[in-house]
Amino acid sequence: MKTLPQHLAQYAAYHRDRRNVATHLVGIPLIVLAVAVLLSRPALGAGMFVFSPAVLLVIAVLLFYCFLDVSLAAVMTVLLAAVLWLAGWIAAQSTALWIGVGAGAFVIGWAFQLLGHHYEGRKPAFLDDVLGLLIGPLFVVVEVLLMLGLREDLRTSVSLRAR
Repeated sequence: MKTLPQHLAQYAAYHRDRRNVATHLVGIPLIVLAVAVLLSRPALGAGMFVFSPAVLLVIAVLLFYCFLDVSLAAVMTVLLAAVLWLAGWIAAQSTALWIGVGAGAFVIGWAFQLLGHHYEGRKPAFLDDVLGLLIGPLFVVVEVLLMLGLREDLRTSVSLRAR
């Protein structure tokens, strides 16, 4: 299995244009929310103990993230828990709202992605490696952490591999 720096370096090779990265900071969170919303029905249980296809997917993704980097997996756990809460709330509303928000966020998110890759002049990373769909959200979080001056260790190790 590839290491986190290897995954990020491969992903970063498709995302060198700052406009592409900027569109991903919007598009990827929208897509993550959309998938969570659309997979939040059916839901079984009540309160904090609600299980849905979205919860099962998030658990599987977080296990993958734990293998890559425990501290980033912890950050992603908090973020994805918030996404699941919001997605569950939206899914509990009318069917029209549930579908409208889910489908709308999905289409708008992918529009941002395609615009970014137009700027980049390169196809999305997941077309060459399907794991790019899971690395994308981590890439966004790492980009934000780097903007905040955190996780410089990743900048160095990814830069060495991405050349």
